[in-house]
Parts: sequence; C-alpha cells; structure tokens
Amino acid sequence: MGANSDSDVVYIFDTTLRDGEQSPGAAMNIEEKIAIAETLEDMGVDVIEAGFPISSNGDFEAVQEIAKLVRESAVCGLARSGRRDIERAAEAVKPAARPRIHTFIATSPLHMKHKLQMEPEEVYRNVVDSVTHARNFTDEVDWSPEDGTRSDHDFLCRCVEAAIKAGATCINVPDTVGYSVPEEFGNLIRMLIERVPNSDKAIFSTHCHNDLGLAVANSLAGVAAGARQVECTVNGIGERAGNAALEEIVMALRTRGDAMPYRTNVRTEVITRASRLVSTITGFNVQPNKAIVGANAFAHESGIHQDGVLKNASTYEIMTPASVGLAESRIVMGKLSGRHAFRDKLVELGYELGDNAFQDAFRRFKELADKKREIFDEDIVALVDDEVVRGNDRIRFVSLQVVCGSRGPQTAELELEVDGERRATTSTGDGPVDATFNAIKALTGNRARLQLYQVSAVTEGTDAQAEVTVRLAENGKTVNGQGADTDTLVASARAYVNALNKLLVKREKTAPSALSA
Repeated sequence: MGANSDSDVVYIFDTTLRDGEQSPGAAMNIEEKIAIAETLEDMGVDVIEAGFPISSNGDFEAVQEIAKLVRESAVCGLARSGRRDIERAAEAVKPAARPRIHTFIATSPLHMKHKLQMEPEEVYRNVVDSVTHARNFTDEVDWSPEDGTRSDHDFLCRCVEAAIKAGATCINVPDTVGYSVPEEFGNLIRMLIERVPNSDKAIFSTHCHNDLGLAVANSLAGVAAGARQVECTVNGIGERAGNAALEEIVMALRTRGDAMPYRTNVRTEVITRASRLVSTITGFNVQPNKAIVGANAFAHESGIHQDGVLKNASTYEIMTPASVGLAESRIVMGKLSGRHAFRDKLVELGYELGDNAFQDAFRRFKELADKKREIFDEDIVALVDDEVVRGNDRIRFVSLQVVCGSRGPQTAELELEVDGERRATTSTGDGPVDATFNAIKALTGNRARLQLYQVSAVTEGTDAQAEVTVRLAENGKTVNGQGADTDTLVASARAYVNALNKLLVKREKTAPSALSA
C-alpha cells in the first residue's frame, strides 16, 4: 500500500484557485484569491493550490501573497515540467510555512503524440528531470501524469516509480477528461499501489473531472483503493463540467463512515460560507438542487417529507444543516442595530473584516436597512460578499437613475468613478437594463459582448435583494460579474461593472498551453 494508505486520514487538496479559475469567466483578482485562500485555511484544507505562477505576473503575485499569509495549510504552485516553470513556482511558494510544487506531464499515447509530440522515453526522462529539479526547492513535490486514466499501464508504472525515486512525495492520478467510471478508476489506483515497487514512499492522490458526472464517485473509489489525498474544488468548479466537489467528498466521508472508514481535517461548518464566497467571486450561482450547498439541499416540500422531518429530522435528512454551517435564518438585525451588534452578527456568520472593510460593510448595511424592512442572514452574507468582490476595482459604481415604463423611451442616468475620475452620462436603450449597460459602455469605452444576464432573489418578498450575474466576452476571454442590491437595476449595474473590472485583470493573463493536469 502507498504511504499512509493504512491511515484513516484523507488529505484535502483544494485547487479552486488554480483549476477552478480555469472555468470560462472565473478569473479572480489578487484580493479575491486571498479572501478565498483565507477561508480555505479556516476550513482546515490541507493543501491550497494557489495558482500557476508562470502563467502571468498577476498569478505569480497572488500565489506569493497567499504563501506569505497562509500558515496552517500547505501552499502549492503548479508547474509544467520545464525548469523555468518549476523555478517560477518555487519562487512563488517560497514564503509559505509548507511550500509545495505540483509538476506534471502527459503520459497517454494520445497526448504524447498529438500534444507534446514527444516519444515515451523522452517523456520518461522528463519526469525524472522535473521531479529532481523540483526537490531542490521544496520537500513536498506532487507529480501528475496528465491523462493518466488513458495511459498505458506499463509505461504509467515506470513513470510513477521514477517520479517517486526522484523525490516525489505525492503521486496524483488525473482523470483529466472525466472518462473513467468508479470501478475502473479504483482499479487503476490499486494497480499502481500494488505494481510500483516503491509506492510505499509516496501518498497517492486523485484528480477527477466531472464530464460524465462521476468525479466524486471516482474520487471516492480511489480513496477506497488506497489513495489518501483528493484534489477537488469548492462547488465543483473547474474546466468544462468541473472537478470533484470538495463539499461532497468531505460530507460523504463524514456521513458514510460505516461504508468508508476515513476522515478529513476539514471543519465542515465553514463549507456553506466557502461555497457562497466562491459563488459570489466567480459569479457562478450554485444550482438549487446541488448536493450539500444548494438552496434546496435541506428543503422539504412534499407533505410526507415535511411530516417525517417534523417528527424526526433523520427521517429525511442524513446530515444536519448546522454540520455544513447552514444556520436557520433569523431576523435579528434592522436599521436601529449598531456597529457592535453588526460586528457580532458578522462573527456569527463567520466573517472577520478589517476596519475599513467593516466600515464599508456597515454603511451598506444601514443603507439596506433603510430600504428593506426585514434583514435576513442571507442579506448580510450577500452584502459582505459583494464588498469582497469589489476589492480595489478600477471602475466603481456611484449612482444610477432610470426612467422606464411602457411608453418609453427608457433612459439611464449613470455616474461611475474610473481610475479615480468621476464620469457621468445619460443613455437610452431597449428597456432599462439595456439603457443602463449602454451608459456603462459610453463611460468606459468598452465593447465587450454580453453573453449572460441572470437575476435571482437573495431572500423572499418583494423587497428582497436581487443578485445579478453578468457574463462578458472579449477576444476569446470570458468573465462573470456579480452585484447585489434591493434595486434590480442597481444590482445589474454593479454586476456589469464588476465584470468589466475582471476583464481588465483577464487582459493581463496569458496562460501557457497545456494547462490541465
């Protein structure tokens, strides 16, 4: 068996900030990445893959800042097998209390021939050289055979053995294209542990994509076969159909200890907060029926179900809402609430804001309380997360006045702050949203194409805050923006402005090819 494979601990390797950011439209700025990293550390994640340092200066800086701040989790940087990649990753993670480098190269015949255009022996030598070089900088080195599930078993075993001999402390097996089924993936992990002579010198890990909806099932099959690390993301975000969802992996292991006698170091009560933060920052709303963190995950509409839950919750709930940090919303805040009560509420919801962020959040809370009679916990979460999203935006929303109705024309009078300069204009459009977006375009000069406009309510009632998601596309790049306000049009403007700010960040990002693993 592999190192620690007889242990009941499964280590959680979170790649939300790296693989998750590769979701189309999910680009994050440095402040957003830091906010997520701090939440992941608070949640007890063992390893945070903070980014791909060579992909851009912005990504390098984000990984380096996270490495400076995070003290309990290992901080990992991704690198292809080239020396320059590895050295850049090493420099970025150097300040970490536990620095880690994750390097990879494709090993499947398909990838070697068509993508790498390398012969197997050349790839083999590359494995040895890359891992050896990475070990010059860190004690913890992950090695991944990209497209491992479609690789020849004999060649894969040779490469894994060589990587461990060269100093890899973790062998991560990616199902890069989400092709495997659980029995097949479990057998692959088991085969590697049994056939590779020095497998006991490394921990085996899973990295499963969700193209067939089997990422979590495949990951758990890998754990049952001896893997003791799972690579996953919050809300399962990631390229194409995404990755194995962290919350589903962790809660499956916690809930079904009878069938899977393993445990993680994750503080599950932080799961809901992490989910909401990632959703707000990326603009990817969680589907209502999503396991663990969806709005309907603990909702019961069927009369039979409701009757059973009222008599005994365990009749239809296999875990408690509190176990994932989902407390019942209570109306305890209002326009008469002071700073002390507001700070206590933030702590109760899991937020610790600095003085400036707290003052901004309290100001917006008071504004919200003047508009909305009943303030729910969800309102405060949306408000605070919206503040996190703003960060150090170059474009800031100031004010909006809209004239609309059936007679028309619909007009929007908008004021923005662009790089510290106040700008104002009035525009018309085919409806109030179109007029508002035309005004933003006029003030910023941006002509990005609108791909998605989506509105959802944070809570019930006609005075509920609207949460708006906007997706913009420009030259093959896509970004999502999100905004919240009791006025849907103001929320729309905030979301569009947020997307534009992310687009400015994305313009500076030029990710190298072969970024998958």
